[in-house]
Amino acid sequence: MSVTSRYREAWEGFWREAPEEPGGVFWDADPKVTAALHLALFEPHLADPGLALVDLGCGNGTQTRYFADRFPHVVGADLSAAALDHARRADPAGQATYRLLDAVEKGAAETLHAELGDTNVYMRGVLHQCEPDDRQPLVDGIAALLGERGRVFLVELSEAARPVLGGLAQSPAGPPPKLAPIFRHGIAPGEVADDAVPGYLRTAGLTVLASGELPLVTNEFAPDGTRIELPSKWQVAARVE
Repeated sequence: MSVTSRYREAWEGFWREAPEEPGGVFWDADPKVTAALHLALFEPHLADPGLALVDLGCGNGTQTRYFADRFPHVVGADLSAAALDHARRADPAGQATYRLLDAVEKGAAETLHAELGDTNVYMRGVLHQCEPDDRQPLVDGIAALLGERGRVFLVELSEAARPVLGGLAQSPAGPPPKLAPIFRHGIAPGEVADDAVPGYLRTAGLTVLASGELPLVTNEFAPDGTRIELPSKWQVAARVE
């Protein structure tokens, strides 16, 4: 099973049109207000910080490069070749490596695991952008990447984000400039029930070690000048005997 061609083409179109400059994409916030906060929650639960870290759904690699300064081997993985082109151009020194990966296809995740061994995985805001039928296979793919020693930090928009996004989309002036391309390319965020994410993890054979709530910071601003932050929930999970 793999993602639909429509879904893949939507992301290719989005990233082909995305600006090159840092912060040009809705969720492309500075790592100091995104990955850094997540890493502080993730690090205490890492069984082996020396494992490779896979930034799953890395997009243009902004957070990937942050992790590459803190882990010995970081792989940015995405199903969009255009996104990875952005990531490589933004990383001329090759701080990280980048891999085209359809993590919904379990065989693809197992192949990467065979190459890297057990990995730690970071995934920010990907499940809610997936087709509903692809969500469990995606988490199954994460479990394959973790193996026995890996840990995953997974952060997703909570149900409370839906009215916030709806209000932005239906603004009389139209959606904010960095949000509009998401809707235009047909990849508008879908809702994932708050209790669904732990269920996906359990079904994949993973145990939630820690969880909490933290606003997901975006790189867009409301008309009053305040930065848009979306309610989100995070989980750290692992395979526990």
